Amino acid sequence: MKATIWHNPNCGTSRKTLALLEEAPGVDVTVVEYLKNPPSRDKLEQLYRDAGITPREGLRTRGSPAEELGLTDESATADQILDAMAADPILIERPLVETDKGVRLCRPQEKVQEIL
Repeated sequence: MKATIWHNPNCGTSRKTLALLEEAPGVDVTVVEYLKNPPSRDKLEQLYRDAGITPREGLRTRGSPAEELGLTDESATADQILDAMAADPILIERPLVETDKGVRLCRPQEKVQEIL
């Protein structure tokens, strides 16, 4: 099985999720350091749709400028949030993992087991 993780090596949850993927038998892992190689807006939209979450649910609010940008306001639309994430990937909550079985925002890291 192939798995892609949008990873931040400075994040403990992301490191733990990557370790679970690497320990899983038969999983071929592709690691994308999303701060260096961010997903496109279209890819983000697809990931959130496939994960069954909204862009707002995938928005990183802690340690990001989300509040200052007005993205935490109820009036911020999904399109505005996606545009902001595409412009500044620090706004993307991590880690996102995609396999043939689906996509999960792996917070907590054990959520990755749902798609393995």
